Amino acid sequence: MEDSKLPPPLRNNLLDLFGQIEREFENLYIENLELRREIDSLNERLTGDGQAIEGGDPTKGALKTKASHSTSQLSQKLKTTYKASTSKIVSSFKATAGSRALCQLLKEYVGHRDGIWDLSITRTPPVVLGTASADHSALLWSIETGKCLLRYAGHAGSVNSIKFHPTEQMALTASGDQTAHIWRYMVQLPAPQPPPDVSAPCDDDQDSSDREEGEVDGEGPCEVPTVRLATATMKSHQGVVIAADWLVGGRQVVTASWDRAANLYEVETSELVHALTGHDQELTHCCTHPTQRLVVTSSRDTTFRLWDFRDPSIHSVNVFQGHTDTVTSAVFTVGDNVVSGSDDRTVKVWDLKNMRSPIATIRTDSAVNRISVSANQRIIALPHDNRQVRLFDMSGVRLARLPRSNRMGHRRMVCCTTWNEENQSCNLFTCGFDRQAIGWNINIPALLQEK
Repeated sequence: MEDSKLPPPLRNNLLDLFGQIEREFENLYIENLELRREIDSLNERLTGDGQAIEGGDPTKGALKTKASHSTSQLSQKLKTTYKASTSKIVSSFKATAGSRALCQLLKEYVGHRDGIWDLSITRTPPVVLGTASADHSALLWSIETGKCLLRYAGHAGSVNSIKFHPTEQMALTASGDQTAHIWRYMVQLPAPQPPPDVSAPCDDDQDSSDREEGEVDGEGPCEVPTVRLATATMKSHQGVVIAADWLVGGRQVVTASWDRAANLYEVETSELVHALTGHDQELTHCCTHPTQRLVVTSSRDTTFRLWDFRDPSIHSVNVFQGHTDTVTSAVFTVGDNVVSGSDDRTVKVWDLKNMRSPIATIRTDSAVNRISVSANQRIIALPHDNRQVRLFDMSGVRLARLPRSNRMGHRRMVCCTTWNEENQSCNLFTCGFDRQAIGWNINIPALLQEK
């Protein structure tokens, strides 16, 4: 193998695929042994029955018919098992090749010293990526170059979420120190680089996933400008603040906490306007509608709640109980939908006009973390505990799975996804507890054509 003429990325992909094939045949072998034992047991039973029939021949008459029928069933089961497993192997080849064509690795963002819980894209120029980490910091990145541009170090605990102001250069972060901070940033983007060769395999991109844990780029967070003071601090919670978001217009923010409450604050004064109570267990997420004064909160109590602040004199709340485990996030779409994800391994799509039951349910094989929906094409990105990221449309049809191997993708659970659909392209960003964020270029026309 040392004299192989294959390029290392291609060779590694082949080795990964052959490893999958080996595991499939190993499972087949084990199942075959179980079936053989079942056949032997059946034959012993049939032989015993034959001896009990006086003057009977176990190879003739009704007994022979019974044995033949049972053997035929088992034979058919064996054929079906082999056929299904072989189809699974072939489809795995197709899925891998298709994923690479539809989803190209764009850039890896390495520099945090602990897991990354959340990430977000600025809504105003300059367009940068923000990440929130358990290392007590938030970092801003150049999307194109992967260079870290600024570090926020004002929190005394894990930074659990980051969201950007709709019109100004301000960020909102939530933390395990029981506060949410608003802070201003100024960044200068590095000089543009030549566009990457999108025809090259994903493995030809910078491969940071093989680094030892804790190893960071030379231009790590210690060598970039650092902001340490917040312009506003929201500190009414009695527990971890797990998420925060800006209401439309950017004059108010909402925070979600492990103290089972969500709080609404005035940005200018940092004063508490409303305490949103009612959840029975810790909150896991909060999200605001892009154009209306609506808030949705998620909780470990298996529910999510819709809070309506469109009428200043009164706010209403609706409780939705469509899940059987922790609701990890619920987000609004540009239209009139809410999409909720849960540890019960399902994602549900709801219509705001009639939320009695979901209009679509997506069933998966792993717990779902903080989901996101693209604004233009309304594609749902699902980050999983099992390190996979899957893409679905709003009707629940699976579109693609992001490529993942020993040299590409996340090595630990994927915590969050976010979209950037600027400049005629569609990029998806993912982050995980392997301390890195990854940017992907999603070929939307090809994705929808595959559908």
